[in-house]
Amino acid sequence: MAWRFKASKYKNAAPIVPKAEACVREICVGSYQTYGNNIAASAAFMAFNWEHTGSSVAVLPLDDCGRKSKTMPLLHGHTDTVTDLKFSPFHDGLLATASQDCLVKIWHIPEKGLEQSLSDPEAVFSHKQRRVETVGFHPTADGMMYSTAAGCVALFDLRSQKEIFSNNEHPEVIQSASWREDGTVLATSCKDKCVRIFDPRASGSPLQMVAESHQSIKDSRVVWLGGQPRILTTGFDAARLRQVIIRDIRNFGTPEKTLELDCSTGILMPLFDPDTNMLFLAGKGDTTINYLEITDKDPYLIEGLRHTGEQTKGACLVPKRALRVMEAEVNRVLQLTSNMVIPIMYQVPRKTYRDFHADLYPETTGYKTELIASEWLNGSNQAVPKMNLDPAKRELGDEPIIPRLGPKPFSSTTGDVSFDKVFAVPLAPGSHENISNVGQESGGSGEPAAAPTHVQPSAKPDLIVEIEIKKKNERETVASAGNGVQKSLTTSERRKSSADDDESSDKIFEQNSESSENSTEGEDRTDADLRRFSSARSSIAERRRLYENRSKSQVDEKAQSPVPLRREHSKVEPLKPNQQQQQQSTCIDSKRISVPEGKLLEEHRQQRGNNGAANAAGLKKSATEAAFSAASTKRTSTVFGKVSKFRHLKGTPGHKSTHIENLRNLSRQIPGECNGFHANHERVAVPLSGPGGKIAIFELSRPGRLPDGVIPSLVNGSNIMDFQWDPFDAQRLAVACDDGIVKLWHIAEGGLSEPTNTPAGELTAHLDKIYFIRFHPLAADVLLTASYDMTIKLWDLRTMTEKCALTGHSDQIFDFAWSPCGRLGATVCKDGKIRVYNPRKSEMPIREGNGPVGTRGARITWAVEGQYIVCTGFDKVSERQISVYNAQKLTAPLNTASLDVSPSILIPFYDEDSSTLFVTGKGDSTIYCYEITDEEPYICPLSHHRCTSLHQGLSFLTKNHCDVASVEFSKAYRLTNTTIEPLSFTVPRIKSELFQDDLFPPTRITWSATLSADDWFASNNDKAAPKISLKPEGMETLSSIQQVPVQHTKKSLEQHAQLGQKSEYEINKQQEIQKSVSARMEYTTKLEQDDMEGVDENEWQE
Repeated sequence: MAWRFKASKYKNAAPIVPKAEACVREICVGSYQTYGNNIAASAAFMAFNWEHTGSSVAVLPLDDCGRKSKTMPLLHGHTDTVTDLKFSPFHDGLLATASQDCLVKIWHIPEKGLEQSLSDPEAVFSHKQRRVETVGFHPTADGMMYSTAAGCVALFDLRSQKEIFSNNEHPEVIQSASWREDGTVLATSCKDKCVRIFDPRASGSPLQMVAESHQSIKDSRVVWLGGQPRILTTGFDAARLRQVIIRDIRNFGTPEKTLELDCSTGILMPLFDPDTNMLFLAGKGDTTINYLEITDKDPYLIEGLRHTGEQTKGACLVPKRALRVMEAEVNRVLQLTSNMVIPIMYQVPRKTYRDFHADLYPETTGYKTELIASEWLNGSNQAVPKMNLDPAKRELGDEPIIPRLGPKPFSSTTGDVSFDKVFAVPLAPGSHENISNVGQESGGSGEPAAAPTHVQPSAKPDLIVEIEIKKKNERETVASAGNGVQKSLTTSERRKSSADDDESSDKIFEQNSESSENSTEGEDRTDADLRRFSSARSSIAERRRLYENRSKSQVDEKAQSPVPLRREHSKVEPLKPNQQQQQQSTCIDSKRISVPEGKLLEEHRQQRGNNGAANAAGLKKSATEAAFSAASTKRTSTVFGKVSKFRHLKGTPGHKSTHIENLRNLSRQIPGECNGFHANHERVAVPLSGPGGKIAIFELSRPGRLPDGVIPSLVNGSNIMDFQWDPFDAQRLAVACDDGIVKLWHIAEGGLSEPTNTPAGELTAHLDKIYFIRFHPLAADVLLTASYDMTIKLWDLRTMTEKCALTGHSDQIFDFAWSPCGRLGATVCKDGKIRVYNPRKSEMPIREGNGPVGTRGARITWAVEGQYIVCTGFDKVSERQISVYNAQKLTAPLNTASLDVSPSILIPFYDEDSSTLFVTGKGDSTIYCYEITDEEPYICPLSHHRCTSLHQGLSFLTKNHCDVASVEFSKAYRLTNTTIEPLSFTVPRIKSELFQDDLFPPTRITWSATLSADDWFASNNDKAAPKISLKPEGMETLSSIQQVPVQHTKKSLEQHAQLGQKSEYEINKQQEIQKSVSARMEYTTKLEQDDMEGVDENEWQE
């Protein structure tokens, strides 16, 4: 029994989670109903599903980190959710993706990663109208891929791009599949609660063994335990407890070990390392990752240290050759969350990490094989050679093992280069195919046969390789003109022919990229780093860090603290390849760039001078002058995404002395179409529980603790459906009831002193319940009501008469929003449609499009001066989302942002001056903030505000009640269970004593009526709301203070840009700073050792 007490080397392997800066952050990942892990990794890249639909795939370098933009390059290859994705074990740049659109696609990732989005795969395989569930590569045969769809298992040969095997004997959907390490047989788990051993090369039926497995039809997974004759499955039992079962194929019908865990609903994704026998169980939706060690005797599963962190959306293991072995890293798990990719390093504690610990790293499976798909199918088995991870035994020592990425993808201009030749591998020496091929190629011809193409990493940029292939093909075409045959080139020949062109090519495509590990946040970068326009630029994360570091290095005394941004030709059409090369050498890159203003001005003047004098007038304004120009209000962007002045907005709750406290008996029965809370600048309305439909009115001028007892309220007599303050009369409140009556209440100046049940007026609007009511944003006394009878009516409150009705809805109406101009209105309906109406012209919608697919509720609002429509709702898996539509084209959303899974409806509040969208739901504690833009990605996340308690409602005030002197651009009131709290949203600014005119443009007057009801209904005069400036009297504007030094700096920069000298202004400033710093520093010549006492010489002798 001594083996029971044998200590494992990996027993104390501890998970080490890096800081947030070392993770991939601000990504967008949804919840996908698939059988895949949603993330995959090779020794060079990681790939994971992107956005809430998951139809796109993001591919990043394995060691990448930092914030990511929604404009980053992606793989756009599928029309539906990507169900599974895997990297080839022999080519780190070869990725296979499977999707619900019934297709499997093969992608080649360039050596430097994605520099632009890809939509054209290298190969496409179809499963004939069946959703593809899983995909993967064979562990020993290069160029062979498997996939499953419904009950079908298919094998594909990538060299010939053909299906070489197919079997449909599984009665139900195959949920998981795993190859044995030697590549002989395949294990599958099926929805019929059985696990099978599958041999595609068997002479009879490929199904060799069948056994009952987990007794639940929910998702199950299977994995081979390396080269052992054992498999491990995860799933659920009949009581829906999560299970782990180990089976020995020599006694397949009886489980060797069954472990029951818990009753969580997330499927356990098993990640197994055959070298160390370490098993990681990551459950979808769980916050913990379990680590167990598998043994060949009882107890079979030994639990290790458990990791607890973020909620898991997917997980995968990193190949062993990508680990940091000199840090005793024995495994690395990539955890995919809703907004991050977290690399979790499992490290074995050792006293020192100076030496390589060979006992932790047995020889692992290599990445080179000589077996191909056709040989394997004919019965050949050949193990992949092992490799040693000891840096002393590697060819390159401590340097990382060079991954095999494969050559540049072929194009139609590269002659005879095709997929089967690009990814061809050498045939096994002495094999039958090799001998026959040599005989065929050499026989009957006087020329020697071309050597097979080896898949090796290219030492040059991909673009150089492609150009050299074209040059070589042109030479071969000329040489073989007499024969009319064009010879295909091998990789070795291409490299040999390119030796003469190395120097010129390197000059053209010179690269200056650095790894993310060597770059530091505070490192100074030169302006030349920011002006690299070549296609070989570093990753998006690196470019973002360059910009951030450049912005941080700006001295405060300079005129422009942020780097001025200019964007040339934002709407340029894509050029052809030959035009792009000409554009690179003669013109500024059409991508968005970020450079200092002086150099930008000088470059533009030189460029325009070369192009002609006709365009010279367009450069008279500098970038800073254009930024302060009132004509251009559009915020700018960079190559890595949107840069907003409101990026770091801050939400601050009011002091406790401004709160209204001791609220009680709040109503929880308000319908979802009602916001449940409404405020104006004088008072707030809060619904109370109990019969009679009571609404309490609290005066904001009297904060503090409410007295105990009866709260004065408005008694409506029926259940409340919705209520809203008149935007032009702070004393009038409209309340809609479930009897179809709208009651209009007039609140006296001092507020309510006692309960009252006598409204100022009643409007019998509908014969059925009312969903909601909306006041017109510009015209006085115009009210809109929407009812259960699926009609919308507009009323004149002065005469209490109906003016028009809107129809066309086929189900419950969730919300209605007026456009800023007041002419149009938009609705979102339970039937999944968004409709736009012109009420005074037609009762039917003038435009219609698809809205949120969820039926739990939705909200709608207009944005960007009525050009776009923002809709909040739910997707098909009940995940909350925000979609942006073009108001003129509602066929599909321009972009969709997913938040989380919650039952509460997201209520939007849009600030048109800052283009900021605030969204939150009842019972939430977070107010999500976004900026709506008129260019991709259309919705940009800002700093979200997290409250200390849950809120039941949120109501914003008009712009004239913001304290612009404190840089407050929005003000709201928040309703909690017991309090009403003011909430201020500000933007941090250094010179807050100035009026920030870049944050506060002239605003529309929405607090007083622009039109009367008669004028609006008559359609005689659609006046736009007048605009006023929010600038307080006596305050100076920020732009007026900044213009003087800007002009001085610009002039000096123009004089000294060519010579590279510092301007006189900069020299004087530098001298002033040095003098001021020197005056504050303490100067002394006394040393520390002067105060120390020595010892006598005789003491040393003793």
